[in-house]
Amino acid sequence: MNSSDIINEMDLNICDEMFRKLYGNDENRIGVQKIRYINAVRKFESIYGQNKEIEIFSASGRSEVCGNHTDHQNGKVLAAAVDLDAIAVVSFHDRHEIKLKSEGYEEICISLEDLSIREDEMGSTKALLRGMVSCFENIGVTVSGFDAYVTSEVLSGSGLSSSAAFETLIGTIIDIHYNDGKAGAVEIAKFGQIAENQYFGKKSGLMDQMVSSVGGFVFIDFEDTENPKIEKVNVDFAEAGFNLVITDTKGSHANLTDDYVDVRMEMKQVAKYFGQEVLRQVNELEFYKSISAMRENGISDRAILRAAHCIEENKRVERAVESLQNKDFKNFLQVICESGTSSYELLQNVYSTHQPLNQEIPLALMISKKILGEQGAYRVHGGGFAGTIQAFVPEKLTRQYIMAMSDIYGDDSCYVLHIRNTGGCQVL
Repeated sequence: MNSSDIINEMDLNICDEMFRKLYGNDENRIGVQKIRYINAVRKFESIYGQNKEIEIFSASGRSEVCGNHTDHQNGKVLAAAVDLDAIAVVSFHDRHEIKLKSEGYEEICISLEDLSIREDEMGSTKALLRGMVSCFENIGVTVSGFDAYVTSEVLSGSGLSSSAAFETLIGTIIDIHYNDGKAGAVEIAKFGQIAENQYFGKKSGLMDQMVSSVGGFVFIDFEDTENPKIEKVNVDFAEAGFNLVITDTKGSHANLTDDYVDVRMEMKQVAKYFGQEVLRQVNELEFYKSISAMRENGISDRAILRAAHCIEENKRVERAVESLQNKDFKNFLQVICESGTSSYELLQNVYSTHQPLNQEIPLALMISKKILGEQGAYRVHGGGFAGTIQAFVPEKLTRQYIMAMSDIYGDDSCYVLHIRNTGGCQVL
């Protein structure tokens, strides 16, 4: 369809059913999304020209609920795709290049004649784009080229994984248009991890990409990374009387790479002591029996504590899933608080030791405890060290909670999120 056809369909409410799947039943939110989509189409036209056949794709952000820093150790996670997403307006061509303009950023362009890893692109969106195309080319999918305008509600540094949303978005575009959707959500997620690890230069696990690509509220077991176990969990937080609230504490993510690398490196150091690649392969009883010996062999106390967090966190994920399946929300909240305490005390990812005076996350957790007490749950969100916290807030306390957080971190700091059951998809 061309832009006029798409705008006409939105004006006639033809797309409303799809919008409800992605953004919920709130008519005001659907109206806001229609305006957003129309603006994106107009912006695409202003950059890449009018009267072109276009398609629109979407990929969501994600919220990690339990399983903090377990995915890169072949562990277990409980996470949810959320109703904040990235969308792309796309026009396909055969010029063997991809031009992509993200809202607020300079246009990037890659030639499809060279999909090799480039050191000078590390840490850039261009690297992720090149990496995703390369993964499809490696399985025999020929990509001829496209122009795209991208706009995202998954803000960078929000803890909702904007990079995974972008990877899923690009993977979905290529898979649907050039591959008849044959790769599917799980393979797209794996491609996203490859792009992020090898092309972007960040040694992330697979959770972010998997949740964004698959969609829904999901339990994932990464014991077999080639064939992860994925189980959707049916839960309605609103029915239970709670809101999922993310607070951006506005801490800087600059210079945190070493902190993230240290977590993974120290966990692997412990695994290596036992002759294993990852902590998932380490026997729990042997681990606790060997603490003294590990210290004598030069393994730091922090590495041991972080390994203990990972081992126990896998069990907490199982308890959280079981609680939700039994509709035992009280126990679920207790597990989430235990997970948050472990992240704080053992994993130690609530602030950076390189910036010890900047403790936005501990401050937010203190305020959360003051307001919620035992009526809700709260924890560091995502990779940690700076950024966001997550809270399950009773409906009756939500306004008070948001006002308190907004007073400290700003009016744009809180997001009330809803679960999105649809993964990466073509919208129009």
